[in-house]
Amino acid sequence: MNLAQWNHIISCLPAPHLLQSAEWAEVKSRYGWQPAVLVWLAGEGSPREYIFNDTNEELPTEQSVVAAALILKKSIARRLPLKTCVLYSPKGPLLDWHDQDLRRRVLCDLAGYAQRHGAIFLKLDPDIILSHGIPGAEDEQIDPAAPAILADLASLGYHPSEDQIQFRNTVLLDVNAGDDDLLARMKQKTRYNVRLGSKKGLTVRVGTPADRSALYRMYAETSVRDGFVIRDEAYYQTVWGIFTNNAEPLIAEVEGEPVAAVYLFHFAGTAYYIYGMSRDLHRDKMPNYLLQFEAMRWAREKGCAVYDLWGAPDVFDESDSMWGVFRFKEGLGGRVRNTPGAWDIAPNPWLYQLYTRVMPAVLGFLRSRGKARVKEQTQLG
Repeated sequence: MNLAQWNHIISCLPAPHLLQSAEWAEVKSRYGWQPAVLVWLAGEGSPREYIFNDTNEELPTEQSVVAAALILKKSIARRLPLKTCVLYSPKGPLLDWHDQDLRRRVLCDLAGYAQRHGAIFLKLDPDIILSHGIPGAEDEQIDPAAPAILADLASLGYHPSEDQIQFRNTVLLDVNAGDDDLLARMKQKTRYNVRLGSKKGLTVRVGTPADRSALYRMYAETSVRDGFVIRDEAYYQTVWGIFTNNAEPLIAEVEGEPVAAVYLFHFAGTAYYIYGMSRDLHRDKMPNYLLQFEAMRWAREKGCAVYDLWGAPDVFDESDSMWGVFRFKEGLGGRVRNTPGAWDIAPNPWLYQLYTRVMPAVLGFLRSRGKARVKEQTQLG
């Protein structure tokens, strides 16, 4: 399979996403997942399947492709008599969700695909837009097709997943504007803090591969301080290395000493803020504000019109753990995009129930071990 061609094909479909890219498939293939891609062509009934690492297969031209999906497969219970797997399409499938005939065709084909592979479940997590804006706010713009799309998902056997891998909602910034307009869209205090950093000696530079180990240490420090779980350094080195052509860190420094950073990605006209990190040092200089302004400029220079700030609350009030982070993103001038999140289809309901009961306990144990390991590595109490 021509990986560059795959990226080109999905870039021509509605709402192409970084997590459907060939690079992301390569990352996941290093960590126990088997990637494959499905392609639906105009005028053909069944989708064509292509194996990720088969370089002899040629993909069709993008003009004939009406839908596509990267599917990740992980085998379960390899040592037991029962051989099965889980399937996941991160931010897929890609298609025009307003086309009812097409979406029903794709959803039915994916259900059959899960059945043929003996999957416990197939998880879909497409960017179906329910609305733009904070739900219930006066300026919320609801997509009139959303109820019909959700009804089709439910009628074809899919249901909202209790295990949401990605953020259901996010915050988007339009960066197709000059610096003055970007600043003008910010809230007054945010704009003040952006300018404060420069006045207090903050500088921002583009990082290099030589900075990656230091960035991981800063990320580990951030995770311990803020109480979230991260993976070991090898994982991030793998991600950053594979995405080397479309990802870069921006590093905020005071007199040459790094104090905060963001790791940015870009794909198909959208930039993504996925990893953010900071130290306790020089927090009074508000480095994250200047970093995000420079990230907007970086995104624009990479030819992106949209900057995805990667995550917003499920519930838009103080009860949500992401409320503080959201207020920061909102201050930058961002607007919420709401999606229905991940939906599962389970060909084998009893196995699905067993899996979904056992896995939360396993994941909770692994997360607690991960937190302890990172704390030990960073020697933070």
